[in-house]
Formats: sequence, structure tokens, C-alpha cells
Amino acid sequence: MSIPKTEKTALITKYGKSANDSGAPEVQIAILTASINALSPHFDVHKKDHHSRLGLLKMVGKRRRLLDYLMNKDIERYRRIIKELDIRK
Repeated sequence: MSIPKTEKTALITKYGKSANDSGAPEVQIAILTASINALSPHFDVHKKDHHSRLGLLKMVGKRRRLLDYLMNKDIERYRRIIKELDIRK
């Protein structure tokens, strides 16, 4: 389950440096977080959907690697994105 194009565009404009900046780590983390949050309720209904669960785990791993990169590069940007997206519970 993917996120709508309008939501993705809103995330790019909010976290990117410009409207076309989809490569910034903050933008990629925000898009992955939205996708993860959209896919998570699917598993409450479909407990045996292991194929989609593998895709979810890959997205979580990619987000983790991007967060590690951002933490090593600029700790303030890392803390800001964690707080805004409410990733750490």
C-alpha cells in the first residue's frame, strides 16, 4: 500500500529544501515513515501476509540506515526529524 501522490508532494515540500528536493535524507525518512504507518494496520487484518511483511521490514531497515547516516552527518537534523515524525515512542 503506497501513499497518495498529494501526501508525498506535501512531505517533499515540508522537509525538502525546495519543491523538487526528494533526495534529502529528511524527505526520504518522512516518505518511508508515512508508508510504514500506512502499511502497519494491514497486518492487524492479514496476519499471514508474509510477503508484504518482508517489504515492511525492508522499509524499516532502509529508514534505520538513513537515520544512522543523518545522525553521523548532523545530529541536530537527526533530532529534529525524530521529534517531528514521532519515530521514537
